[in-house]
Amino acid sequence: MSFRVEKLSAEKLKFVFSGKLDTDNVANIWHECFAELATKRPHSLELDCKAVDYCDGAGISLIKSLQKEQSRFNHVCILHELDPKFHKLLDYIEKQPDKVISEKELVESIPVHLGHITADILKVVQDNIIFLGMLSYQMFFSLLNPKKIRWCDFLKIADDVGPQSLPIIALIGFLIGLISTFQAAPSFSNFGVQIYMVNLVGLGLVREMGPLLTAVLLAGRTASAFAAEIGTMKINQEIDALKTMGLNPIRFLVIPRILAVMMMTPILEIFFIIFGLLGCLVVMSSLGYTVDAFFNQLYQSILPIDYLGGLIKVFAFGLVIASVGCLHGIKTRFGAQAVGHSTTQAVVSSLIMLVLVDGIFALIYYVWEI
Repeated sequence: MSFRVEKLSAEKLKFVFSGKLDTDNVANIWHECFAELATKRPHSLELDCKAVDYCDGAGISLIKSLQKEQSRFNHVCILHELDPKFHKLLDYIEKQPDKVISEKELVESIPVHLGHITADILKVVQDNIIFLGMLSYQMFFSLLNPKKIRWCDFLKIADDVGPQSLPIIALIGFLIGLISTFQAAPSFSNFGVQIYMVNLVGLGLVREMGPLLTAVLLAGRTASAFAAEIGTMKINQEIDALKTMGLNPIRFLVIPRILAVMMMTPILEIFFIIFGLLGCLVVMSSLGYTVDAFFNQLYQSILPIDYLGGLIKVFAFGLVIASVGCLHGIKTRFGAQAVGHSTTQAVVSSLIMLVLVDGIFALIYYVWEI
């Protein structure tokens, strides 16, 4: 590719292009072209493209930019003998808007704004109700006919949710028991009843901290994973492929995940409680209490109904975590940030739902005096 400048007169300039006006060559002459224009400011600029045998988008961009630069000063730019096949590309570029014209946002009144918020909330509620109905229907018929459940996926997901989550569950449980006992020690020592710290930590772990913190950890780990997996499948159109083959995505993808989480969550809660009590035992032993005294006090303070209440909650928590994660995965939109957005929404929604469900159980247990 070659480029030269011809001065036709004091107010006329001519750029002669030959060869290939492609990305590499245009990059080499771009600044030279505009430097000539800035220096001489011709009233008339001629672009001679007779010898141009190839032109891509970069070449068209150079031509358009030179024309704009001339028009900016109300000067003339004349294009000579560009091959007709390249004119098609030039015509296409000229039809495109120079920039996206952003419409001025109208200032909404408060009632209109509240109406839009209400409509968005109702749309989310509608989507959740539809998903819940489809899930209940598929769950009912899958349990009636267990052969339709993908047990291979169930075992794989259960392994990922259970054994893979056990180290973090054990660590957090041990630290919670340790820290809770340390925090309670000064206050209980003022009254000389440090042995009752076992009651405090034991009941707290069994009734509240064990189920809730286990669910919170799984919400951050499992709900986000489900949303990312199913969201990626949606973007790759794998879910559409399942529908094309006559397979229901809810039964195929969601049911095994929900069953796996509901099975593994109570087991993880048991380990959380065990390691939490182990942390409490470490502190009690450092205060001079024997292991027999610790377990004797623990046996007296925790009743079977206490553990049963926490176990029922953790089943519900597992259902919430898996359902919300799968729901946001299925609702994933197309786009570069879609999976990340769905993952974030899954975690946030799971935590909100866990608090709400925990509050409902607290109210029920209070009314029933459990």
